Amino acid sequence: MSTKPSTAEFLKAIEHRRTVYPLTNKVDVSDDRIVEIVQEVLKVSPSSYNTQPMRVAIMLGEEHVKLWKIVREHAMPILQSAGEKVVEMMSSRIDMFSKAYGSITFWTDEDTIKESAKTHQSVAQMFHPWAEHATGMLQLQIWTAIELEGLGANLQHMDAFPPVEAALKKEFGIPESWSMRANMNIGGETAPHPPVPEKKPFEETLKVFK
Repeated sequence: MSTKPSTAEFLKAIEHRRTVYPLTNKVDVSDDRIVEIVQEVLKVSPSSYNTQPMRVAIMLGEEHVKLWKIVREHAMPILQSAGEKVVEMMSSRIDMFSKAYGSITFWTDEDTIKESAKTHQSVAQMFHPWAEHATGMLQLQIWTAIELEGLGANLQHMDAFPPVEAALKKEFGIPESWSMRANMNIGGETAPHPPVPEKKPFEETLKVFK
């Protein structure tokens, strides 16, 4: 029988989760263990009505490098209109991201969302936002678990460039019904684990009624 983790342990775990970069492709965690962590989180991560619209695709090693080559090819032409400084900045960031070990990409399944809406017609309009909630929770849980395992991670949103999503689907055989939501770089940390950044005061972010 498993022992229930303490609240203090949970809070310490989520405090440890940070945006970490740059990352290296030198890691001490096996591919099988990375996949196992994602599977374990997928088994327990919540979703409204347990509809499970969340999907994940993992690219490791050279497949991760391929992902960032695709991003460069299809995002940079769009970024040209933003000016030379933006192009230079994003090119540098893509170079940095491609040097990590792997990508955990997050998607939602439109077919599942549509089927859920049919099944629960009184709240049909909510299944798209609820899917966003579900993938957000999944991302946080995987991110935390990956960093507790000793890897660094940072979350990016290359789905901001529609041609990237289409190209990734074609290259990796991603189902057409999946919609990309985020991509997480994972790899070895190259610097001390970063501290928690400054947050807004509770007086601004929290209200308590009792």
